[in-house]
Amino acid sequence: MELHSHIFRQYDIRGIVGEDLDESIAERVGRAYGSALVERYGSGAHVSVGQDNRPSSPSLAGSLIRGLRSTGCRVSHIGTVPTPVTYWSEFELGADGCIQITGSHNPAEYNGIKMTMGRAPLYGDAILALRDRIAEDDYVAGASEGGLETLNLLPPYVEDIVGRFDLPRRVKAVVDCGNGTGAVVAVELLEALGVEVVPLYCESDGTFPNHHPDPTVDEYVVDLIDTVRDTGAEVGIGFDGDADRLGAVDGEGNIIRGDVLLLLFGLDVLKRKGPGQSLVFDVKCSQVLPEEFEKAGGKAVMWKTGHSLIKEKMKEIGAPLAGELSGHICFADEYLGFDDALYDACRLIDMIARSDQSLAQMVAELPRFVSTPELRIGVSEETKFDLIRRAQAHFKQEYDVIDVDGARVLFGDGWGLLRASNTQPVIVARFEAKTESRLNEIRDTMESWLRTQGVDV
Repeated sequence: MELHSHIFRQYDIRGIVGEDLDESIAERVGRAYGSALVERYGSGAHVSVGQDNRPSSPSLAGSLIRGLRSTGCRVSHIGTVPTPVTYWSEFELGADGCIQITGSHNPAEYNGIKMTMGRAPLYGDAILALRDRIAEDDYVAGASEGGLETLNLLPPYVEDIVGRFDLPRRVKAVVDCGNGTGAVVAVELLEALGVEVVPLYCESDGTFPNHHPDPTVDEYVVDLIDTVRDTGAEVGIGFDGDADRLGAVDGEGNIIRGDVLLLLFGLDVLKRKGPGQSLVFDVKCSQVLPEEFEKAGGKAVMWKTGHSLIKEKMKEIGAPLAGELSGHICFADEYLGFDDALYDACRLIDMIARSDQSLAQMVAELPRFVSTPELRIGVSEETKFDLIRRAQAHFKQEYDVIDVDGARVLFGDGWGLLRASNTQPVIVARFEAKTESRLNEIRDTMESWLRTQGVDV
């Protein structure tokens, strides 16, 4: 298959199987990654490989492993597991890197490759360097084929996670895996924790026959909300396709957005660890997060959107917690510092079990802002970054602008964000204010400027 440059994205390699991605591409990625790993760690470098439950994943994983072994890398194949289990395996096995075959939250016809090296995400220029290696046939040839072992790490993973908690009481939770890869372990894990689990679409089926596995999209959590209300559960938990993003609804069936969930976790960390803790959050998060976290004695650090970037910043400043509006939440206080929605779910249930308040009551105590969801505005790939530079310059003439990632324009009683997507030819916008009318005014101010730039809003 011809190599398409567009599949090499900011945080992963991703495309439509049969059009952009096939076994030959996977093998070449394996050879390129293996070459980089051997150059960094020497001959016999060790890599663990997992895969999600899409029909195309086993053959892609097999081809990737063939490419890895051709460079002399030693491979531990851990089978069909959620992405965070593959991340966990790098620590558990003492591996030099790990790779997950996964289409993440994309439709079933997609698949992709997420990678780490040296316990840090491989992203940005490092992914482009793999593309260049492939284009130039620049591979290391191992003196002999690397070894291969097949492991089942789900039992020790469950044992490790469960051993980190001691629930003071039993909590009833609805768990919606959306038939994604979380289904291979989520119910077992939570029941071992002592949770009364009401499973919903927890049969592993990578064609996603019931609904698309993305709990950040409201239409995909309708059944979760209904089941929570019907069963009287205290919480509803949703996982995306590879279980590295968490969605939640409270016992009344209200959706808890990723930024509010992150804030609740942050406030709990301050109670457990004391004041002065840092929390990294992305530019799309509500203003309620930094205001309330800092009011409680923490330090909130706004950073660029992207789970790899958030994790890097978290490590750089030694923060115990980081996350995004999208539901990537990473704990480093009592865990390993990567986005593991299965661990996050346990942490949420533990927080509920220890509190004398319901989840709905915890949220009700927070100030209320009115906000839009993420809005995606189509623009060309060639113009999107220049458009954002012009937005920063324009709005700085009259307002305070945070330009760490796009233009987050501060209006005093609200804010608006315009940023270029790292993965699509779109501008991502989000608006928030204390009242609906003010929200509309802020949105109109920023969208009117976009129209003057020829953007169809």
